[in-house]
Amino acid sequence: MTKSIRELALWLWRSSRGLRLQAMLNAVIGILSVILDFAFIYATKWTIDIATDRATGSLRMAAYALIAIMASKILLGFSRKWVSALLGVRSLNILQQRLFAHLLRSEWNGQEDRHSGDTLNRMEQDVRDLASCITETFPALLEVTFRLVGAFFYLFHMDARLACLIVCIVPCFLVLSKVYVRKMRSITRDIRSTESQVQSILQESIQHRAILKTLERTGTMIEKLMQTQKSLRGHVRHRAVFSSMSSTLLSIGFGTGYLVTFLWGVDSLQAGTITYGMMISFIQLVGQIQGPFRDMTRFVPVLISTLTASERLMELEEMPLEDDSDPIAFPGGAGVRLTDISFQYKEGGRPILSHFSCDFPKGSTTAILGETGAGKTTLIRLILALLKPVEGKIEMYDRTQTVQVSPRTRNNLVYVPQGNTLFSGTIRENLLLGNPEATEAEMREALETACAGFVMDRPDGLDAVCGELGAGLSEGQAQRIAIARALLRKGSVLLLDEATSALDMQTEQQLLKNLSSREAGQTIICVTHRPAVIAYCSQVIEMKRVST
Repeated sequence: MTKSIRELALWLWRSSRGLRLQAMLNAVIGILSVILDFAFIYATKWTIDIATDRATGSLRMAAYALIAIMASKILLGFSRKWVSALLGVRSLNILQQRLFAHLLRSEWNGQEDRHSGDTLNRMEQDVRDLASCITETFPALLEVTFRLVGAFFYLFHMDARLACLIVCIVPCFLVLSKVYVRKMRSITRDIRSTESQVQSILQESIQHRAILKTLERTGTMIEKLMQTQKSLRGHVRHRAVFSSMSSTLLSIGFGTGYLVTFLWGVDSLQAGTITYGMMISFIQLVGQIQGPFRDMTRFVPVLISTLTASERLMELEEMPLEDDSDPIAFPGGAGVRLTDISFQYKEGGRPILSHFSCDFPKGSTTAILGETGAGKTTLIRLILALLKPVEGKIEMYDRTQTVQVSPRTRNNLVYVPQGNTLFSGTIRENLLLGNPEATEAEMREALETACAGFVMDRPDGLDAVCGELGAGLSEGQAQRIAIARALLRKGSVLLLDEATSALDMQTEQQLLKNLSSREAGQTIICVTHRPAVIAYCSQVIEMKRVST
């Protein structure tokens, strides 16, 4: 939904926290640059008038003044580049880190409405546009505003009628700008949306390249990309045509202003009311007045892109955050109780659980069976407080306390999801995600418990590198390393969601035997389709798909 300018302005001010130093330095450099430009205009007039005997003074001193002003401008340009080089990346990093932290700490609903490619596009392109606008464009706007006001009063001091005539273009500019901004904002949002679609296609196709090959549908995705890119080119072409037409109209206005100034100056020069130096100053000052308007035609697309980027980033920041207050610990172990739970992912959607109740006593080992779609994985996510039940309550309890599950109770849970969940990097780095303080001995022990002793037989051992999603490892090897990673995390409840699905029967039985004897009092909840698991369980819960 489109935000109001006031909402966007307030959000931009809050977002500028941490970036204001660079913005302030650029603004100061810009204003000093304008002052030097005005000084150069005055020095040029003075030099010409001295040379034509219309003013007194030393021509050598006038030349020295021009040289000093030019040197100062070069120094300011050098300073501007250093500010951008030293602080530019820092500003971008601050915004990305802030948004990244918000995304990771926000609530997760299990069915994201936004494609991950779209989210990445926002975090990269939109954040880059926002950082550039706050640190570069806004200071530049302040600079051109100062230049416009200063040049007008300078020209007004020299010839009031000419100054008033030149700024008559302002009302026309404001009317055109309002129409221009409204149209360009709509076009820019279409472009950003299509760019996100392109990135989504690229990301999914690369990630699932093997699937596309086996389905022999690589051509389908290439065609889909081409069609989306064609749509993007159409939006960009539409923007270019509209922008060119607007720029042409403004150029006609600017050209007329220069012509009026030149003819005015020639007439005044012939009448003897001005000097050659004043005529040159007129032309220079008209450029200083019209230059800001010309710059604004360049800034308008940037500002529109920033407004669009801000709206898209605000949508990400509107995702509610999880409760990050102090965790609630169950050091001696805990049970989990679900009472009359009902859940569906979307309002009006298919019910996944309906008035479901069960109890996982402390120290018990439970196998959860059921057909596909019965809600087994959803049940695990509810216990993890990743999802919230529509009705009913989920509690974690021991002899001394009973509390509702929430992000604050997640510290008691050890979770191994189904599928390959390894990150690119070394095996050691993956294991340390389970416990950053784990010693090498503890990592070795966890690997042995997870039947992943093969890691230590590899030439690089714990420092062996695996690619994205465990590339370079078999599915079963990656799954066992993921289990070892989870075991390094101390917790009173172990949740296994099809965690042994890629293992052979012998390895699975050994793993279950290791887990059941690993920690006395630990509650184990295991979602499975494998009959071998049942032999190690103290209770079995079979879930049924809710009929609609």
